[in-house]
Order: sequence, then C-alpha cells, then structure tokens
Amino acid sequence: MSSPRRKSTSRTAQPAVRARATEELTHVNAAGEARMVDVGAKAMTRREAVATGTIRMQRKTLHLVLAGGHKKGDVLAAARIAGIMAAKKTADLIPLCHPIALTAVDVVLQPDEAASAIHCHATVRTCGQTGVEMEALAAVQLALLTLYDMCKAVDRAMVMTDIRLLAKSGGRSGKWMRT
Repeated sequence: MSSPRRKSTSRTAQPAVRARATEELTHVNAAGEARMVDVGAKAMTRREAVATGTIRMQRKTLHLVLAGGHKKGDVLAAARIAGIMAAKKTADLIPLCHPIALTAVDVVLQPDEAASAIHCHATVRTCGQTGVEMEALAAVQLALLTLYDMCKAVDRAMVMTDIRLLAKSGGRSGKWMRT
C-alpha cells in the first residue's frame, strides 16, 4: 500500500514570494536568482556613507593598546590601514557589489576608557553611479577585526558590536540618516 503524496506548499507559494522579493530586493531577478544591478543609466553624483562600530575589551588590553606596548606594533595604525584597504577591496569580498573608484576613505579609531572599548567611525566618498554604504561598513568591520587579531593573544573575549550605517547621501534616494 503506498502512502499518499503530500503536496508541497513551498512550491505553490514560491512564485508569490519571488514576485514580492523582486519588488523589494534589487539584487534578485524575476526568477528569484541573485544578480548584479545595472547602474549604467544612473547619474554620476557625489556619494558619501558613514558607518560605525565598537570593539569591547578588557581594561588591561585597552591600556596595552594605548601605551603602544603591544608586541605586534602600533595596533591602531594597523587597524586604520586595514579599514582603508577593506573599503578599497569591498567588491572583491561581496559578490554582487560594484567596484567603485573611491575619492576618500577616513577611518577614525576612538579609545573609550570608561567603556573599555574602541569605537570605529568610517566615512567613504565617491563620485559615481552607486553608493558606498558597503564600503563604509566593510571598513568598520575590518578595522575592528584587525584590532581583534592584534590583541587576541592577550584577550580572546573581545566583542565587536553595534556595527551599523549612520548616514548616506547622494544618488536618487538622496540623504538618509539613522535617527
């Protein structure tokens, strides 16, 4: 005796899900497949994105970084350079991200002794056809990850947190700011 076949609800619902996804997600085509967005018809505009994040650590780790006594050298300089390089290489790291000629990348690392943390703030600019939000977020992530890498021998409990886009400007959608 054969068992009755169950009807798959996911197959029947899939076209509706695809239709909604393609209306909302620009990196998905009508068939629900990943695609790179064509930005060729977009206007060249000045674009900027600002992102931030924090790495929390033990007080002794922060003091070691600030005193410059780390065996690996200037931890903050290495993290700053890593953030800049990450912004420049974002398209190599994120599959559907456009390669963008950046005009400026600024990575600021602010130690916060009261919170036993280092805050990272990245600003990225270009004149182009697509935004630089991913580049700003990549800069923050890699700067913080470099801090972790350089300090992990003395503090494996560090936590990277609150990584987020703060603002973006330029392009058709204009200005956006986190409130």
